[in-house]
Amino acid sequence: MTSLADIWPPFGLTLTTPRLVLRPIFDADIPAAVAAARSGIHEPGKSPFSTPWAELPDNELAPNMAQWYWRCRAGFTPDEWTLLLGVWQCDDFLGVQDLAATKFAVLRTVHTGSWLKQAAQGRGVGKEMRAAVVSYAFDYLKAEVAESEAATWNQQSLGVSTSLGYEPNGLTRTTWGAEVGDVQKVRLTPESFKRPDWTLHVQGHEGLSTYLGL
Repeated sequence: MTSLADIWPPFGLTLTTPRLVLRPIFDADIPAAVAAARSGIHEPGKSPFSTPWAELPDNELAPNMAQWYWRCRAGFTPDEWTLLLGVWQCDDFLGVQDLAATKFAVLRTVHTGSWLKQAAQGRGVGKEMRAAVVSYAFDYLKAEVAESEAATWNQQSLGVSTSLGYEPNGLTRTTWGAEVGDVQKVRLTPESFKRPDWTLHVQGHEGLSTYLGL
């Protein structure tokens, strides 16, 4: 019997850490993702996202999130892709961790971004889910560089980066919602990666790797 992963290989990927399961978001998962976002991600008026999507009214937030998930699927090609992974602890949807790349076969560089509902923050979950996708990128996709960024005031995100071994990679200035702000770029290599003391368990890599032409 043909499975969804046979039709769309990214759907077959699952990353498992001691506390978390990271896997692609199916349409049936979108209501849980919306509920997690509606429960609160950050303090009002202090968006960690350059586009303050989490501050949209409820009637706009849900369709905006659904459209983004569908857009990432539709634009997922071997040359340019964004892999959106929902993050679960048991049956609780905690947030989303993404892994993205452009011309990966040549550049061997990935970019990460994430969000986590406030109820799950402060417990090391952000570090664990980032470590999971970086471990996957280095050990399975054979990436040579992992990049990320955060507003200079976002010490929580930058603290996660520092704890995993990321190094500063320059400042850039951009619009941040209705304001202008500085963004700290960070860079990680397999050599500088401060690996966690647990083993990442991976399922479904072969199908995704074949689809990406790796």
